[in-house]
Amino acid sequence: MNKREFLIKLSVMGVPYSIQLSIAEFIERNDRIPSFSETDRFIEGKSFELERIFQKAFSPEVERAYRKNIEYAGVATIIDRNYPKALKEIYHPPVVLYFQGDFELANEPALGVVGSRVHSPYAEDSLKLLLPDVINQGIVIVSGLAKGTDSIVHQMTMNYCGKTIAVIGTGLDVVYPRGNVMLQNEVAAKGLLLTEYPLGSQPLKFHFPQRNRIIAGLVQTILVVEARHRSGTLITANVALQENRNVLAIPGKITESLSQGTNELIAAGAKPALCSEDIIEEFSNFLTNHIKLP
Repeated sequence: MNKREFLIKLSVMGVPYSIQLSIAEFIERNDRIPSFSETDRFIEGKSFELERIFQKAFSPEVERAYRKNIEYAGVATIIDRNYPKALKEIYHPPVVLYFQGDFELANEPALGVVGSRVHSPYAEDSLKLLLPDVINQGIVIVSGLAKGTDSIVHQMTMNYCGKTIAVIGTGLDVVYPRGNVMLQNEVAAKGLLLTEYPLGSQPLKFHFPQRNRIIAGLVQTILVVEARHRSGTLITANVALQENRNVLAIPGKITESLSQGTNELIAAGAKPALCSEDIIEEFSNFLTNHIKLP
């Protein structure tokens, strides 16, 4: 079994992330799979679990699951050369990525766009004003394929023949919400559909905060469209700040609850997004180095 195969098998087995990452870091340092005794030394207090993991990794059941995943779609591991550079820099990078579509998009200049699942007409009007010029500059638009703002963002990007990445909190063969079947298929065909979860993984609640760190990790800048006070949308903004990404927010009426979170971000130092140029100027260096401007 080679190093890459071993990491993918750990993922399809559902091995805890902390163990996956520790083993991946050993492989990167030593250019080989650790023995069970070596692993037991750098992952303390889990010897029984580690022994079970090493035994199961060589089982026919896991081999079948591994084959099913690598034959269904593309797979990239943290030790692969094509693993996204920006994503590898974050505090907890995913060890394995499963994808459909153009994986090269994950290494291009990108804007993350997040907002409320239950959005207002103001959110859609703002995106119609701000995003077209950004999309036309060739900047990749990244979001989470959730109901509401995310869906609008992906569809708008494709309508303008732009490039989009959807990071999902399920396996590639699971659609959540169910109403996004056609949109998910379209993103996979025209952009990039990305997840750290193997086939069959369901939309568990903790998957989505974990997904948000990938969105923040892939991009140079996050645009927060709408957010209530202490909303889940702000989790992505906070992760982005922790990872030294730029955060922009669309200001709104102080009387609107959906603008409370974005207004608070601006009060705390986030840049207000008043026009498309406010976003594009955040990418001036990346555009010069990566994209031929018209």
